[in-house]
Amino acid sequence: INIVAGFAIGATRLGLTLTESLGRFTLLTVGDGLVAQIPALMISTATGIIVTRAASESSMGKDVLTQLFRQPRVLLLVGGVMSALGLFTPLPNLPFLTIGITLAMLGLKMHSEVKHAMEEIPDIQEEADVESLRKPENIIPLLQVDPIELEFGYGIIPLADPNQGGDLFDRLIMIRRQIALEYGIVVPMIRLRDNIQLNSNAYIIKIKGATVASGTVMFDHFLAMNPGTVEGEVQGVDTIEPAFGLPAKWIVAEDREKAEIFGYTVVDPSSIISTHLTEVIKRHSYELIGRQEVKQLIDNLKETNATLVDELIPVYMGIGDVQKILSNLLKEGVSVRDLVSILEALADYAPSTKDLNILTEYVRQKLSRMITATYIQGKSAKVVTLDQDLENLLMDAVQQNGSSSYLSLDPVSSQSILNNIAVQVQNLLQIGEQPIIVTAPIVRFYLKRLTDQYIPDLIVLSYNEIESDIDIQSVGVVTI
Repeated sequence: INIVAGFAIGATRLGLTLTESLGRFTLLTVGDGLVAQIPALMISTATGIIVTRAASESSMGKDVLTQLFRQPRVLLLVGGVMSALGLFTPLPNLPFLTIGITLAMLGLKMHSEVKHAMEEIPDIQEEADVESLRKPENIIPLLQVDPIELEFGYGIIPLADPNQGGDLFDRLIMIRRQIALEYGIVVPMIRLRDNIQLNSNAYIIKIKGATVASGTVMFDHFLAMNPGTVEGEVQGVDTIEPAFGLPAKWIVAEDREKAEIFGYTVVDPSSIISTHLTEVIKRHSYELIGRQEVKQLIDNLKETNATLVDELIPVYMGIGDVQKILSNLLKEGVSVRDLVSILEALADYAPSTKDLNILTEYVRQKLSRMITATYIQGKSAKVVTLDQDLENLLMDAVQQNGSSSYLSLDPVSSQSILNNIAVQVQNLLQIGEQPIIVTAPIVRFYLKRLTDQYIPDLIVLSYNEIESDIDIQSVGVVTI
């Protein structure tokens, strides 16, 4: 419409030639179309601004000014473009140059202020850090003791760094899963940290801040252990396997296949550390289960066994009492995963006695099938028993102390019993049998406590903890 009408008006009324009229009104039509797009562009821009600031709580005008004039780079860029338009285009020079120079100067000033502020930040941060150290509240986090810590020298860091192919973090997850399946407890998070004070290849394991185990590994080497059926020798550095104290050798990677052919058991450094850590956690699991952990286990059990939990807790026992019994079981390597059977036994016998040691024995009898499967392979067992006079002596030496009991023996009798036990245990080891002592239920707990300090790995069972279909063969008798 613009072209045709303009062509007609220009030719008939404005006195233009046909060529002049066509050229002029064609240009005007194109310009009119471009001008008509400006409102649409502004509406689209305004809509985008409004939509993108929907999460802001301040006014739109404040947001626009803040975002446009907060960055000196924006002012410098706009000032440069405006100055270029004033210098190199037919647009009016004075207005564009004035606006461009003004914006550029503002941008330079803002850039200088930002740079100065950034230089002051470290000083302010340092002052804030010093001030924070002066506050007594910041000392509180330092009092926190991690339940389990694994500290290692800088030479072992690659084993814990996934970017360098280390898989120690993944192994820690598997350790926690394994302990949960075997012992029925949730192991706390294991803290890993490097310690520059250690030897580069050394590591230590801490339980509640105290070092309980240590070891060394050789990075880029493998540990070859002799299971007793080795048919050849490999060159390596003699050492002791840290988890079980077995003689072993550190060998280079090139000799791994050769060692396996000869019959050696070959493991990598990560496996050594994780195995050692697993054994330490098992040995100290009774220290890692507290009242809070027991409450979590009981709350989880209550979702499916509410009647059992409500009958026992808090009517007859508290969380602390249950925690002590679970700790007694874990200290002797008995899993507490079957928490239903444990609480069933406590609900049966807690109304009649408050002695936690006696209650622990009742629980062990309830778990007899699991205990038998753990310590006795097959349908028979060669064990050491106690003389009847010795059992009577131990029963008479039991003293009651409030809600607990203890064994009161004179030093001479205690030493004599321990010496006789050591002789019988040595006889069992010589015939290739696992050292197990079987005694009456009433003295089992106290005999185990008596031998803990001198023979910590000795297995002490009562007759009621062994399934009736097991043939018990006594190969030795402990006398007084």
